[in-house]
Amino acid sequence: MMRSPRFGLTVAAMSLALAFPLASSAQVKIGVTVASTGPAASLGIPERNTVALLPREVAGQKVEWIVLDDATDTTQAVRNARKLITEDNVDVLVGTSVTPGSLAMVDVAAETKTPMISVAASAKIVEPIDEKRRWVFKTPQNDALMASALVDAMAKNKVKTLGFIGFADAYGDGWLDVMKKAAATKNIEIVAIEKYSRTDTSVTGQVLKLVGSKPDAILIAGAGTPSALPQKELKARNYGGTIYQTHGSANNDVLRVCGKDCDGMLLPAGPLLVAAQLPDSNPVKKSALTYIQAYEKAHGEGSTNTFGGHMWDAGQLVTAALPVALKSGAKPGTPEFRVAMRDALEGLKNVPASQGVFNMSPTDHAGFDERSRVMVKVENGKWVYQPGL
Repeated sequence: MMRSPRFGLTVAAMSLALAFPLASSAQVKIGVTVASTGPAASLGIPERNTVALLPREVAGQKVEWIVLDDATDTTQAVRNARKLITEDNVDVLVGTSVTPGSLAMVDVAAETKTPMISVAASAKIVEPIDEKRRWVFKTPQNDALMASALVDAMAKNKVKTLGFIGFADAYGDGWLDVMKKAAATKNIEIVAIEKYSRTDTSVTGQVLKLVGSKPDAILIAGAGTPSALPQKELKARNYGGTIYQTHGSANNDVLRVCGKDCDGMLLPAGPLLVAAQLPDSNPVKKSALTYIQAYEKAHGEGSTNTFGGHMWDAGQLVTAALPVALKSGAKPGTPEFRVAMRDALEGLKNVPASQGVFNMSPTDHAGFDERSRVMVKVENGKWVYQPGL
């Protein structure tokens, strides 16, 4: 049977279209990996939920967000990063929820020359800025910025001796390092140091040692719901000093797990946590409330937490950088566009977000200053802004 010339032209046209799928409608792709299951699920779930609220079109360009779960596993986070870059051909990599996984992903970002925005906290993710970290940015506040707020509050509360218990991983180690330096500036002596795993079910031995050293206060350097374990054990052992936490515990799920044992704890947090309580003069209040309204419209009143805010802020960085990168003339899906996005991210100035105002530079890939932190106390199961601390 003979085929008509018209049929032959149709097949040829289809073949040509398949051979050059990006020629007429290149789409920006953002690859996301978060810990929506595993020990850090209380971080990853709101982060995953927040991706659904981010724009699908920026400056007339379609944007696709591809989200994977790494189950709080460092190996899986690296595997997801490689898949997103090599198979999905993403232009920007976002993730993951926790420091160990994010640190491991730095190598992948650098090797493939793909800009990466971490939603984990440790400054080691972006410092020092070298040939690897020049590709990496992050949205949570640096540990040192929060540690300085903590020791200022401790000094006002006349704390002279401090006990420390933190995760036995890069997050806890990073916090121990910055707290040693920060505490020294206020002549606060760290008299006991203990560690525990994110998956531990008991910290009785560590807490008995801490209480035995009789510190004026104790800092728990954990994140998400596992940070409630030492808090509850300290209360069970009738520890009478002040218990401090890091911004990794600024999470409603922590309050749910901890219950009344969280009452009285103090921590530094992003302004998002208590946005409605901030004065109208606060430069972050308006942008923080924008995210809260969007998230709670989708997930209910009181559902917002700071970890979802870190993902929202990653979205604000992408949204602000995209028009700049597109002006370079580079096409999405190409190595040249990934370079253009990296350069655009590094040049962002005065970008308001839910946790602060970003000012990136070649020497600062976190971009936050003191406007990105407040001190918060838990009172009757609620977060309460502490303007005097």
